[in-house]
Amino acid sequence: MADPSSEVPKYHDLMNPALSALRALGGSASIAEMEVKVAHDLDLSDEAQEVAYGRMTLLGYRLAWARFYLKVFGLVTNSRRGVWALTADGAKVETVDPKEVRRFVSDTYRERREGTSAGENLVDEPVAAEAVEQTEWREEILAILLSLDPVAFENLCLRILRESGFTEVSVTRRGSDGGIDGQGIVRLQGLVSLPVVFQAKRWSTNVGAPVVRDFRGAMAGRAENGLILTTAYFTTEARNEATRPGTALIDLVDGDRLVGLMQELNLGTLTEAVERVRVDKGFFDTLDP
Repeated sequence: MADPSSEVPKYHDLMNPALSALRALGGSASIAEMEVKVAHDLDLSDEAQEVAYGRMTLLGYRLAWARFYLKVFGLVTNSRRGVWALTADGAKVETVDPKEVRRFVSDTYRERREGTSAGENLVDEPVAAEAVEQTEWREEILAILLSLDPVAFENLCLRILRESGFTEVSVTRRGSDGGIDGQGIVRLQGLVSLPVVFQAKRWSTNVGAPVVRDFRGAMAGRAENGLILTTAYFTTEARNEATRPGTALIDLVDGDRLVGLMQELNLGTLTEAVERVRVDKGFFDTLDP
C-alpha cells in the first residue's frame, strides 16, 4: 500500500495552489479554510490529508512554508488573527514560478545575514520565522489549555461564550449530559434568541466525524444549533459532517480559532505593543474582482 504522505506536494509545489485557494475564497482565508480548499482542489485522499506532522498535518506544515515564501515575495500577508490574504500585487498574479520565489527568498535572507552584526539574532528559517511571528505564543497557550483540568477548560469555554455575547450560559450536570457539556442563548440583532448547546474537547488528537455525529444525536430535542470547541483540529470528514445538508448545523472552533478568540477577547493574553492605526489603501485594491 502506498504511503499517503507521498501524495502531499512539497511546499514549493503548494505555492500556486495556495494562491488559487485564496482567490477562490474571495482573496482571504483562515489557515484551516485554505488547507481544506487546497486539499479539495488537489483531490487529496482522506489518508493524505490526515498525515500528522507534530500537532499539524503534513499538508498544513508544508502550506505554512508556502505561505511564508509567498509572504516574503510580497504576494500574501497575514493578520494577527491568523487570516491570510492576497496583497495588491498578489491579486494581480495568476501563477508564480516557485524557483523564482525560492531564489528571491534565499537572496533576501542572505543579504540580511550579511548585514547582521555579531550577536544579533536573525531568524532565517522560513518555518522558524513564521513560528516566531505567529505560532510561538499560540503553542504556549495550547500547551496550557491541554494541561488544564477538564472542568477548568469547560469554565474557559463558558467565559469565551459569555464574552462573545452569549447569555444564560451554563455547564450541564455531569453524567446526564449525553455528550453535551453546556448550553447558552445567542441573540441575533438583538431580536431573535437561539438556544445553543456546546461540547468542549480538550484533546491533542484530531476530532473526527464520529464525534460530530454523536454530538448531533445528543442535540436532538434540545437545540437546533450546536458548537464544538477543541484544542485540536477537525478532520475534513468532521467539517463535512458538521455542514451536511438536511441536518442540524454544527459550528466548529478548532485550536487555532480558540486561541484567536482568546486574543480578541483579551483572555489569557496581553498585547504589549502600542498600536498606531493608519490607512492601508492597497488593501482596498485587493477587493476588486
